[in-house]
Amino acid sequence: MRKLVMRAALGFVLIGIARADDSDRQPLYYQDPDGQPFYSPGPKKNADGKDYKPIFEDAPAPRVVTGPAPASAPQGGAGHRILYYRNPMGLPDTSPKPKKDSMGMDYIPVYADEGTDGDPPGTVRVSPGRLQTLGVRTEAAEMRSTAARTVRATGILEFDERHLATVTTKVSGWIEHLAVAATGDPVRRGQTLAEIYSPDLVASEEEYLVAARMGGAVGAASIQRLSALDIPEAEIARLRRTSRASRSIAVVAPADGVVIDKPVQQGMRVDAGQALYRTADLSSVWLIAQVQEQHIGAIAPGQRAHARFVAFPGRVFDGVVEFIYPSLSAETRTARVRIVIPNSDGVLRAAMFADVEFEGPSGAGPMVSVPNSAVLDSGARQVVLIARGEGRFEPRQVHLGARGDEWVQVLDGIKPGELVVVGANFLIDAESNLRAALQGFADGAKPAPDRQGAKPGLDQGVKP
Repeated sequence: MRKLVMRAALGFVLIGIARADDSDRQPLYYQDPDGQPFYSPGPKKNADGKDYKPIFEDAPAPRVVTGPAPASAPQGGAGHRILYYRNPMGLPDTSPKPKKDSMGMDYIPVYADEGTDGDPPGTVRVSPGRLQTLGVRTEAAEMRSTAARTVRATGILEFDERHLATVTTKVSGWIEHLAVAATGDPVRRGQTLAEIYSPDLVASEEEYLVAARMGGAVGAASIQRLSALDIPEAEIARLRRTSRASRSIAVVAPADGVVIDKPVQQGMRVDAGQALYRTADLSSVWLIAQVQEQHIGAIAPGQRAHARFVAFPGRVFDGVVEFIYPSLSAETRTARVRIVIPNSDGVLRAAMFADVEFEGPSGAGPMVSVPNSAVLDSGARQVVLIARGEGRFEPRQVHLGARGDEWVQVLDGIKPGELVVVGANFLIDAESNLRAALQGFADGAKPAPDRQGAKPGLDQGVKP
């Protein structure tokens, strides 16, 4: 009996010493005695009348219950203390205190000793439940020949500049007759388009008749002058045959085509060199495609292209790349690519809008390849997330090669068979970037009291 009394007395003494030691220290905050995520900056009781537990700076990380069954408290010393709390959906948001996101999910604690088991910097750990919530999917890197990538662009039809012609006259006069009087009329090479009365032409023909009677060099010079005025050979032959000057001269079409411009009318006076008609041969047309700067390297003269026009649904017009213009548009960062398209039936017209596809070059030999969706491209670098097992994901920078419509070749950075994330990778990457940026979040960073002496973010009796 005496021994029991002495043991009890010793226990009260030790409790008293412990309470004395605790009274000399200021708790960081107080936590619900049952481990629920309720906190208070000062002493308090819960609904069952139990006192909130004081949490000191050198104490192990508090036990937090996130479900019906209490979770076991983290074990270890100061190295296992909570650095901060991260967003449960991987968004770039952290908190120095426990809280919930807009969906009511608890923020996840990040401990000081996380990631010290040899994982590369930025490695993210995701629980099995979150893997399913985020919809994380992986695929293995494979050795494959990446199929040729189809480059797509838009374009506008233009006339083939090599088949444009302007009809003029080298003498002044008056238009007495228009044989072709409407824009859009088809013409043939040598066809009479108009007849012009020109006093200068009549004088030149009279001069030729006089010179012809005299013969010799004078007659030859007169013939040369008529030819210089673009007098047709048929008219000169008629002049020789009839020895009678003509009142008017015929203007003929220089090539087959259609009239695309006719600025003159019957009875108008025209000057030498004035344009009477403009014609275009529509047997072939130019499609000027606007190709994005990053795709120019995949296009070369001689490459085949396929165009589709809204006017002809379901029909594909094939053409060949003829020329890539030497400059890019400063506003749109696109290059103009000229495609020649046959138009034997004449259905294609200038200014038509087209969707264009270029046949890419053949893919290279087998190389390590990953799905396009696995690559996170910031412009300055390309990253893929490697699944290391047990919910761990490592961000790894890679250098890319040829791209296909679905796969992209990786020149270095990963090996065949490694699993890469192809779904929800942007969420994991955001979390990885946060992990790397906040690696030393708690090294020297301690919660500072606010003006009322309460710890930041700890609302009295309010669940975060």
